[in-house]
Amino acid sequence: MGPVNLLLWAIGVVLIVVGYTRAAPAWRRYSALRAQDQNVQRYEQWRGGPRDDGRTGASVAMALLQRTARTWGAVAVAGFVLVFLGFLVRL
Repeated sequence: MGPVNLLLWAIGVVLIVVGYTRAAPAWRRYSALRAQDQNVQRYEQWRGGPRDDGRTGASVAMALLQRTARTWGAVAVAGFVLVFLGFLVRL
């Protein structure tokens, strides 16, 4: 175990923690908005009225939150890769 291994592990753990702490709230809010949007769709189908297929503020927010969650999720995955590489590197 050398300094390169320790450095890769440290950077990997930091990326995992930062990625998770930034992705999790965005994903929770996205899930809540999606559930609310599905509820509105069910109500409007029950009511019999056509739904406007235009973009709403909620749909824009959902797209932004989904992109944020994916981006920070990718950062966490990169952290896992660095931790894994820390075990593979033999220096």
